[in-house]
Amino acid sequence: MSANIIVKRLLRPAMDRQEYEMCEHKGIGHPDTLTDAMCEAASRELSLAYLREFGRVMHHNLDKGLLIAGASAPRFRGGTVTQPIKVVICGRATEFKNHVDVREIAVTAARHYLQQHIRCDTNNFTIMAEIREGSKNLQNVMPGRREVVLSNDTSFGVGFAPYSRLEQTVLDLAKVLISGEFRQSFPVAGDDFKVMAYRAAVNGSPVITIALALVDRYVESVEHYFSLKNAIRECLLSKLPAAAELRINMLDDDHAKDERGIYVTVSGLSAEMGDDGLVGRGNRVSGLITPNRMMSLEAAAGKNPVSHVGKIYNVLAMLLARDIYEKIGAVEEVNVQLLSTIGRPIHQPQVTVIELGVEKDITGALSTQVRMIVNNWLTNIDKVTDRILSQQVAIF
Repeated sequence: MSANIIVKRLLRPAMDRQEYEMCEHKGIGHPDTLTDAMCEAASRELSLAYLREFGRVMHHNLDKGLLIAGASAPRFRGGTVTQPIKVVICGRATEFKNHVDVREIAVTAARHYLQQHIRCDTNNFTIMAEIREGSKNLQNVMPGRREVVLSNDTSFGVGFAPYSRLEQTVLDLAKVLISGEFRQSFPVAGDDFKVMAYRAAVNGSPVITIALALVDRYVESVEHYFSLKNAIRECLLSKLPAAAELRINMLDDDHAKDERGIYVTVSGLSAEMGDDGLVGRGNRVSGLITPNRMMSLEAAAGKNPVSHVGKIYNVLAMLLARDIYEKIGAVEEVNVQLLSTIGRPIHQPQVTVIELGVEKDITGALSTQVRMIVNNWLTNIDKVTDRILSQQVAIF
């Protein structure tokens, strides 16, 4: 394959050797993550329906989603949701009214996602789909219309490997918060959380701030709330490096008299009243928000997994970075950038830039090895689609 591949030395220090670092993860119940997840579920189920009916994924993009917070009245030992959370899935899709009802599929997929992953009463959600037919020229980029898939957009994707120590700490902490063991120990802990971390020096200890919605029916009083919060903090500290600092629910009023001064919710979600959500404002395909690294602002969730580079190139860039890092060896860090051109074959980027964290100049042999890995992925770019549809890669 002929591809414009640039292999160059990474000029800045690798992430673990940078003077400071910060990163963030929005948890499974965060309004932005929920919106990403429901739009992605809608796209995935619509893609599978197209495959069943027509043997190929038809053009669609369901990547415009909005979560509008409801209203609630939290109370110790149990309050009520007084107004439901409203979700709007918006986008374009190829319609076949007698075969594939795109709106019904989208709404059903979104609700099924909630039922599988969120522990509150999903009847607290009202879900609607505003989906219309896509333009003919964008439909024409899909397989079946042409021999090769064309890029749906002119856009770029970025990826990196490996995770830094701080990034891995954040991801590991997020896994603890959604683990069965933690949830069994602390049923008061809701699904909505956000983990923010920073370090102020090379090898510096992490300072981690968590916002965690607590469920009111498990809380008896203000004193009980702070006792539960302290127990959660001690549990999470035991999972962190010894010198880590951990702070939870920093808006809490230490002198609160009732529920209004602390972070209690009816559902375990801030979306019941406190916060709205939007596709693309949450985690990147790395599972993190990483201001110290290159990032794409593309909303990957909900985009079609065949022709839309806003999704495919970001997933591919992460896969490429990991593959190069693991296969090359003796590379401290790998950064990948891929740039498409709308209407050009998706497996032929305008440019692919690979930055390698190596001590010396890059040899011809190393460059050739990297190019072979890149070309193998581009030749088999349909495998990225397969991984997306089988949920083997992160989208948010």
